[in-house]
Amino acid sequence: MAIRAPSFVEEEAQSRMGCRLVAGIDEVGRGPLAGPVVAAAVILSLERRPSWLSFVRDSKQLTPRRRDLLFDRIRHDAVAFGVGAVSHEVIDEQGIVAATKAAMMAAVERLPMRPDFLLIDAVGLPALNLPQRSIIKGDAHSLSIAAASIVAKVTRDRLMAELEGLFPGYGLARNKGYGTPQHLEGLRRLGPCPIHRKTFFPVRELLG
Repeated sequence: MAIRAPSFVEEEAQSRMGCRLVAGIDEVGRGPLAGPVVAAAVILSLERRPSWLSFVRDSKQLTPRRRDLLFDRIRHDAVAFGVGAVSHEVIDEQGIVAATKAAMMAAVERLPMRPDFLLIDAVGLPALNLPQRSIIKGDAHSLSIAAASIVAKVTRDRLMAELEGLFPGYGLARNKGYGTPQHLEGLRRLGPCPIHRKTFFPVRELLG
């Protein structure tokens, strides 16, 4: 089955309603046992259509090399982008849903201009007081949301690779904090490290 290609249908619909700056928002890192949740907001031009747009997909459907290449193109050609991250401490204190929304709001607030409309993957952000639409599997429908998923994924992956140097033994550069066999074996052998999410299974059981 062919992978659905996201498009500008949602963005163009908002543009016809007078919204010039439409931001797509997505996150990565809800499920890992360690590290932050990271979100990105991306505003793409509807007038300029560079050739690399045809390769944009949900970040999970792309190879690491293609994600890196598109990450650079998005940062270079986008009208604007912003990134927000929320730490494992906040995830433990507030829960992953609240932390995810906080990361998304931080990404929007770090845009250099105020967007006219938000296209958000799966959740709503009423606290931002901006016109918005939540789209289930938005990264499969909207190019702006898919671009945001790439920026968030590459940003978080690079951060987890850096954290591998601080907290070796868990394979963080490879598993990005997800509960792979290598990560779980490291947890059993070394116990949790400072960036593990203490409220996530099996970390909370190992803490006892």
